Amino acid sequence: MRVEGSYSVYPVRAIIVMGVGGCGKTTIGTRLAHLLGDAPFIDADALHSAECVEKMSKGHPLTDSDRWPWLGRVHEEIEKVANKLVKNQDIPAAETRKIVEEHSHQPSLRYLYVVCACSSLKRSYRELLSRSDPDTTADAQTTHDTVFLHINVNKQELARRLVVRPDHFFGLPMLDSQLETLEPPDATREAAIVVQGNNSVDDVVKDAYYKVTHYITKNSL
Repeated sequence: MRVEGSYSVYPVRAIIVMGVGGCGKTTIGTRLAHLLGDAPFIDADALHSAECVEKMSKGHPLTDSDRWPWLGRVHEEIEKVANKLVKNQDIPAAETRKIVEEHSHQPSLRYLYVVCACSSLKRSYRELLSRSDPDTTADAQTTHDTVFLHINVNKQELARRLVVRPDHFFGLPMLDSQLETLEPPDATREAAIVVQGNNSVDDVVKDAYYKVTHYITKNSL
């Protein structure tokens, strides 16, 4: 979404790789993070409580009351990693826009990136995950904005993948529940990119990398 006169005062961009179980969030996310200058990668699955992992392992889908605390932890982790990136770069807040401007001729270097794999099924979940963005909170003291990368895969392919990864706590019995819960992002209302995940991993990663590094929001230069 290109916006006239757009700019960013923050050099960190969080890319949240989203979608239902089996779409390839972790596989695509880790490879994308590598291409984005070995960006930090956060696997939101690792932030689930032991109770929720046990619940999903038994084939029981999570409810909103299960997800909200987890999403809060994911949001906090993204904030922590983004802040650490800026601190490690020794970037005073007043100079962050200058850093972005210096790299404006190289789209892939215009930001420091954080990549997170998180299902982010509902719009309300995505609003929570990006609530401190300059887009949503005018006075927020934040180091980053957020773009969601939705990996869209058809149900037949999702089911095939889930059958061949039996060691993961998310199994085939929960697929229908997640598909029913999914609210695909609307790129006219959210900072979101869609890639078709039925293709080979190499093709999906290539497509994702191009779209991420060329994506412009109203907080972008």
